[in-house]
Amino acid sequence: MQATNVVRLQQKCCYNTEVMNLARQIEQYLPPQLLELVKGISGQAAERGERVYLVGGIVRDLLLGYPNFDFDLVVEGDAVKLAQQVAETTKAKLLSHRRFGTAKLRYENFTLDMATARRETYAQPGALPTVTPGTLKDDLIRRDFSINAMAISLTSNDYGELIDPYQGASNLDCRLIRILHPGSFRDDATRIIRGVRYEQRYGFEFEAQTARLLERDIPMLDTISGDRIRHELELIFEEKQPEFAIKRLGELGMLPRISPFLKSDGWLAEKFDRTRRLKKPSQLPLLYFCLLVYSSDEKEIEQFLARLNISAKLSRAMRDMLRLKTRLPLLDKSALKPSEIYYMLREYDPVAIQANAIASDSPIVHHHLQLFLTKLRYVRPSLDGEELKGLGISAGPEMGKVLQTLHKAKLDGEVRTRADEKKLALSLKTLNFNTDP
Repeated sequence: MQATNVVRLQQKCCYNTEVMNLARQIEQYLPPQLLELVKGISGQAAERGERVYLVGGIVRDLLLGYPNFDFDLVVEGDAVKLAQQVAETTKAKLLSHRRFGTAKLRYENFTLDMATARRETYAQPGALPTVTPGTLKDDLIRRDFSINAMAISLTSNDYGELIDPYQGASNLDCRLIRILHPGSFRDDATRIIRGVRYEQRYGFEFEAQTARLLERDIPMLDTISGDRIRHELELIFEEKQPEFAIKRLGELGMLPRISPFLKSDGWLAEKFDRTRRLKKPSQLPLLYFCLLVYSSDEKEIEQFLARLNISAKLSRAMRDMLRLKTRLPLLDKSALKPSEIYYMLREYDPVAIQANAIASDSPIVHHHLQLFLTKLRYVRPSLDGEELKGLGISAGPEMGKVLQTLHKAKLDGEVRTRADEKKLALSLKTLNFNTDP
């Protein structure tokens, strides 16, 4: 959509001041157990002279009709004390942070986050904010976008009333992402990445002034710590199709701010799509990270690891991925025995192997890597050390050689049963005796 059309759309959509009550929608949207719980929490808060609101992403997604299982409550009062009281009456597991005024109630099927309404100030761009208790209005103005700056009252006298001081509902109707004040991106440049994530998830567009400020403030990403940048990428990699957000970051010139060599192209999009077909959700974020840097050299990967403070587990996978990539020509031979494949790959991290299997365009290489991941790495001899001792094979180097030979034979299908293994072990023992000096 052209900028002039966006402005025209804003003039049409962004001035609806009608009070909206969402009581009926709340009753339909929240699971019964959670609905009963939040009503109970609101009742306990009222007894303490406090008010409770449903806030943030869950309000946005309720209005959009999207499922959302992140349940956030803001308390005008003391959220930690209220959470402690709730935990005692509902037998929830409680994790609280008095310093930040936050608490998490963990139940069997869901968790509920509670926070004291607070205001934020920033000592300098990119710094974490200084937080002090405040009102709901203070709490909403500190948020990133108008579509995330809405609340729903859970107090009995105005239950279900939408509090929307920044026209978030109207921006949802217009499919616009709009910041709350001109300094928003400068205060916290991670909002730029987050905005792209919402834009691509919902098919929205940045409101015209927000788009201009975003472009102006992209250099502010340099003020953000690697940990916070990494967290935003992790959130992107939890999206259904993260390649869209990565492509958009590239189009806007943000990727080089994260790491100079990063790029997004059709190759990456195709490999991300192939990754999802594996149907291994727990591995997806790690594989996305590996594929993002797959075309990088050793120096570039080390810079990326240091810049984003990547975990030891993922760092090992990325380094192994690069080492294995240089050896892929050795695997591009159809006549390789399974045992040769196994011993070529056994020292590499499985995520590194899977990333190369996704990235490789050679059917032979892909087959060999997948064969290792799905079958060969699980193959073990049936006989163990104690059973070999019973056959008269001594512990030590002799037994190690026998076990390795049994393993290779089993990998290559030369032995299939326990009886086959015993027969081979005895022949190796005899051979060993015959060759001893």
